[in-house]
This record gives sequence, structure tokens and C-alpha cells, in this order.
Amino acid sequence: MKRKYKIILPIIIIVLAVFIIAVKLVSDSQKNLDQLAGATIQNVDLKNIPNGVYRGECNVFPISVIVDVTVNNHKIIKIDLIKHTNGKGTPAEILTSKVVEAQSLNIDTVSGATYSSKAILKAIENALLKK
Repeated sequence: MKRKYKIILPIIIIVLAVFIIAVKLVSDSQKNLDQLAGATIQNVDLKNIPNGVYRGECNVFPISVIVDVTVNNHKIIKIDLIKHTNGKGTPAEILTSKVVEAQSLNIDTVSGATYSSKAILKAIENALLKK
């Protein structure tokens, strides 16, 4: 009987440890995503941006975005989405063309893909603020 407990007890401890770690990870990632959802995106004055290609990133676990923003004559002419790691946020990828069309970061997020929308807009903002 003692031998049985010697085997079962470590297994129970390992299962509990894995459960506690998983709960902590989920809680931390949700806090990060909530902060991202509440983040403000500032509209960058394109008159201050010289011609060039600017790389921007936004990494908020589990979302990761890298963009290259091409500016010519103080206009955004192209945004390349280099990386977009997401869950269900793929519909937010339309925002790159909407930013080019509007020449502004002041656009609506995609319903159902709010986190990815904010991450993409934040990456574009970060690129333009690097200048």
C-alpha cells in the first residue's frame, strides 16, 4: 500500500503544478490582451514622415505583429504584413488596406478581431513613430 502512495503522490503533485502554471499563463495573457484592447492608437502626422520603409512591431502574447510601412510624399502607399500570429484575428488583416485608403490610423477595429486589430494598428503606429 505504501508503494502505491509513493507513486500516486508525485503524480498528483505534478498534475497540480501543471494546472497552477496553466491558470497563471491564461490569466497573464488575458491581462495583456485587455490592456491592448484599451490601448489608444495615436494618429501620426504624415507631414513629419520622410520617404522610406518603416518596420513596426507589436507583441502581446499570444498576438505578434510585424509590419513594413512604405511612405512616399507624406502618404502611406503600402503596408506589408510581415507576421501576424493570432488566434481568430485573421479578419483584422484588412486593416492594412483601410489605413492606406484612409491615410490615417483613426479607423474602426474589426468586430470579433479586436485584439488583432489593435495589435496591427499599434505596429503601424510604432513603425511611423520610429522615423
